[in-house]
Amino acid sequence: MKWSLRIATIAGTQVRIHASFLLLLMFVASQALSAGQGATGARDIVLLVCAMFFCVLLHEFGHVLAARRYGIKTPDITLWPIGGVARLERMPRKPSEELVVAICGPLVNVAIALVIALARGAQISADGERDLGHPGHFFENLMWWNGLMVVFNLIPAFPMDGGRVLRALLTMVTGDYVKATRWAATLGQGIALLVVMLMLVNHSFQPTLLLIAFFVFYAAGQEASVVEEQEQVHDLRVSDAMMTEFHVLPTDATLGEVADLLVAGSQHDFPVQDGHGGILGLVTRRSLIGALAEHGRDYPAQLIIEPCEGYLEPKIDLGIAMDHLRDSPSPALPVMDPVSGKLVGLLTAENIGESLLVRAALKRRMAAIG
Repeated sequence: MKWSLRIATIAGTQVRIHASFLLLLMFVASQALSAGQGATGARDIVLLVCAMFFCVLLHEFGHVLAARRYGIKTPDITLWPIGGVARLERMPRKPSEELVVAICGPLVNVAIALVIALARGAQISADGERDLGHPGHFFENLMWWNGLMVVFNLIPAFPMDGGRVLRALLTMVTGDYVKATRWAATLGQGIALLVVMLMLVNHSFQPTLLLIAFFVFYAAGQEASVVEEQEQVHDLRVSDAMMTEFHVLPTDATLGEVADLLVAGSQHDFPVQDGHGGILGLVTRRSLIGALAEHGRDYPAQLIIEPCEGYLEPKIDLGIAMDHLRDSPSPALPVMDPVSGKLVGLLTAENIGESLLVRAALKRRMAAIG
């Protein structure tokens, strides 16, 4: 992910910090200095914020370990100023599994708060005047902040933890994963809009809350779209949507030759093979156009090859392949036969879209006949 720094890899999961997190630390330190708390106060508040986000990281690993129990990997966790995001390889489709994965994050915060309370002998009491940003009472503030995290994360605003719990429960009741996702996403977007409206009515502009509301609204819509898209392809394989008629470039091809192929057909991205049939990478349309303007037609195409981070097999579920394609910087992914090791196809978003259009048309025809 752009502007994020990998700081560790734990049990196969990369831990990354977004660059904007450093701006958050600078901001809270400057706020402490401007409030007259001095260097000691600035240091204490920075340490408290770091401890809070360490708890966020533990929260995310609660999701990671629960997901791993169901065979779901987590490539990375990214810490942002507004919280943490664990990028699961896929979401569990069984509602009972999603319920466990969603609830395990907040349970980590409950455990942290209880451990601090027992270790410090703190009295848990409601105190509306408590200032979690005050540099004093480090562990007590950390305990209360974990409690707030539990309450906040369990708000049924999809795709937050509470929203995922709600989707799991709705799926159990309705038996329809897509409909449950749509309802949960609509509620999440409604809550986000309500928060923004309340800020406008009360003339209370809170940037962090506004960012969270925007994230919830956008992410809820995106995930609902992805789920509906995956439902359309749940019984399809890569072989049902891949391009099977395509040109493969030799290693000595020039930009002019690739440009001629681009103009003559509908193929936009061209694989380059070595002498043994292996894939060196792709010459993409975007890199070709820029290189033509800079170097001309006689420039070797091999010098603008973009590497492929992975490949697909024909029998892989198309939904899983779409996730790989979405996460890949490449606009196309090669499809390799697992037995012969030969290149048998290319998968692009355009081909997937065309396959879905054809499938939808055939379904309408069948419905009309029936």
